Amino acid sequence: MYKNIFLSFVLVSITGTSTYAQKKTPAGQPEKRPNIILFMVDDMGWQDTSLPFWTRKTRYNEAYETPNMERLARKGMMFTQAYACNISSATRCSLITGVNNARHRVTNWTLERDKTTDRTSSTLELPDWNYNGVSQVEGINNTFVGTSFVELLRQNGYHTIHCGKAHFGAIDTPGENPMHWGFEVNIAGHAAGGLATYLSERNYGHTRDGKPFSLMAIPGLENYWGTGIFATEALTLEAIKALDKAKKYNQPFYLYMSHYAIHIPVDKDDRFFGKYVRKGLTDKEAAYASLIEGMDKSLGDLMDWLEQNGEADNTVVIFMSDNGGLASEPAWRDGELHTQNFPLNSGKGSLYEGGIREPMIISWPGVVKQGSKCDKYLMIEDFYPTLLEIAEVKEYKTTQPLDGISFVPLLTGTGDPSRNRALVWNFPNIWGNDGPGINLDCSIRKDDWKLVYYYETGEKELFNVPADIGEKNDVAVQYPDIVKRLSKELGAYLRSTDAQRPIFKNTGKPCPWPDEI
Repeated sequence: MYKNIFLSFVLVSITGTSTYAQKKTPAGQPEKRPNIILFMVDDMGWQDTSLPFWTRKTRYNEAYETPNMERLARKGMMFTQAYACNISSATRCSLITGVNNARHRVTNWTLERDKTTDRTSSTLELPDWNYNGVSQVEGINNTFVGTSFVELLRQNGYHTIHCGKAHFGAIDTPGENPMHWGFEVNIAGHAAGGLATYLSERNYGHTRDGKPFSLMAIPGLENYWGTGIFATEALTLEAIKALDKAKKYNQPFYLYMSHYAIHIPVDKDDRFFGKYVRKGLTDKEAAYASLIEGMDKSLGDLMDWLEQNGEADNTVVIFMSDNGGLASEPAWRDGELHTQNFPLNSGKGSLYEGGIREPMIISWPGVVKQGSKCDKYLMIEDFYPTLLEIAEVKEYKTTQPLDGISFVPLLTGTGDPSRNRALVWNFPNIWGNDGPGINLDCSIRKDDWKLVYYYETGEKELFNVPADIGEKNDVAVQYPDIVKRLSKELGAYLRSTDAQRPIFKNTGKPCPWPDEI
């Protein structure tokens, strides 16, 4: 059994029980632990908001309206270097298990059992990665098994609610159902990583007789079919119903508000579409902007519920996205503004900053300084120990080693867990899109430096991220010692986690690790 008590790549094993230390108020009553809402957005670009996560506003920040993201930022802390994986499944599997994607091997997107989603290569044999996702039990091939932090929260007195996109495991595997991960309530979560349509007029992907016409059909929203209610709003209404119920239980709650928005298809949300047409955006641009504002309204509705029900001062609200916006080819072939990560390079699927750096905000009343910013970096697997620490779960057993490190010190201003820490991504796959930094690569970020290594060609790129946020200036030739040092650390980590790499078809030999070339 393992608990995460290490820095960088050092892992220490312990055993323990799942427990928390119950504090007392001066009157002798148990102190109420905080509620937690994790508000996860799908495929949100770094600039798909009116709230700038850079040093200045861009025209994209001026185009969109997200007043509730601004409202949350005034109440809490913005993170300008929050990282996820480049693909949704990898991010969500790291979130639920606390494990880096090199270790859990869910390195591309999952959907159907025993079916890979990779494009093929004429020169490389791609790894037999975990295309069935993650699971809480043994028994399914190509699956990583781990203990969920949600189950640990449930065991320690939290009422746990899932609403929206799950995408933890493939169809007909135990990991597909959020309730298997410790969620007591599941609203619309299943194996799919996207949606057929946001439109109730199309029954969110079902025919008139109730049969899904797509594997991406949203389940569980039958009461909203044909009502004219956009999927984002329907999920929000259901989440509020679940919170109304949770309020009666007299126990802290954890709500994972995991929106399908702003993933394609770009259906227009008529509540906001006209406004953006009048602002001069094309119909497609306006439809995308309406998806964004509909998502933002959901955030505001949940914040309103907290205030109206006396829970605002005792609730931690976390805003995060699962990967960068869809800004690679063919997303830009029409030349329209669809999603944008500028000034970051590339987008979803890429290990450049546009694919992995996310908009993140945390409000924790009485703990996090209001209106503050943090420029230290963190990784998606860090949410696992962080949320357990916020919930005061002190000791716990897991079936997997944890790679995440709590970022509570960043929230409290008491430390910097990012100092001298390396973050690693592994993507020995071929995704559905093309573009810079996409397909068959791995990467390491340590302090100011970031190395990208391409398995097939052996090419290496080096960037000083703070000095070159757009990764336009590859300085590998100028700094060979840094390239060598990062290559050695990246190669050592990939080996230590039993990470995967492609094989050359003509020789049958694996592609070199980054420190072998």
